[in-house]
Amino acid sequence: MKYARVAHGGREFPGIVEGGEIHEISGSLFGAHARTGAVLPLRDVVFLPPVVPPTFYAAGFNYRAHNRHHEELGYDPIKVGDRPEVGYRAQSALVGHGAEIVKPAGVEGRFETEAEVVAVIGRTIKHASRAQAREAIFGWTIGNDVSAREWQHADRTFYRAKNADTFKPMGPWIETDVDPTASITTVRRNGEIDATFATGDTIFDPYDFIVEMTKYITLHPGDVLWMGADGNTPMAVGDVIDIEISGIGILTNRVVGEDAGGTEETERISS
Repeated sequence: MKYARVAHGGREFPGIVEGGEIHEISGSLFGAHARTGAVLPLRDVVFLPPVVPPTFYAAGFNYRAHNRHHEELGYDPIKVGDRPEVGYRAQSALVGHGAEIVKPAGVEGRFETEAEVVAVIGRTIKHASRAQAREAIFGWTIGNDVSAREWQHADRTFYRAKNADTFKPMGPWIETDVDPTASITTVRRNGEIDATFATGDTIFDPYDFIVEMTKYITLHPGDVLWMGADGNTPMAVGDVIDIEISGIGILTNRVVGEDAGGTEETERISS
């Protein structure tokens, strides 16, 4: 089942995606819900992040291949930890499928995307076993982790390098019937493949993280856990980035610029 959150006619509402349509639902996405009978073509709605998480968790370095990319760029290798650890990201950075990624006027140097599978928690859980961790996941979506690298290395925190407005596209929907550890992630820049990797080729899998996290933290319905990426794709104003994870879907976002006054400057995509 595919669950999306969309806007239409001044309203925001969740729904079930079937074919080229969305069927509006009422009730709790993570509990009892029912179709209202309202149906709209997907072409008529605006996709929103499929969930607004109570807490936005993010795994950092979680693919060994990422270290190779890191060293190729001239950085020291990152030490692989012996247990899964997470960080946090800002809800305010989230945008949906089809939304624009705004490159701030002050960004120089490497401006990149990382393709991530995202686990969406569906129940309250603490001190989870591995089996309980599996049962706690409602479904899966796709994340586009945008980073301004010079800010990342210059600042003491990631407050702007990874959490600026529009830096976390997520969507297009939550897929409940997929095993992402068997999926393939593909990143396309302006229609050309930039990267492809096995989604499940992680150092720690999602269930490892949930078991470790819930020793200390209670997870709640709607929390999201971004699982890290294999490598980085450079972006420039005008680029269209497609992130496809087989069995889930395709998340598409376009990069636009921001002038010194804070307004967006959209450049044409070269053919």
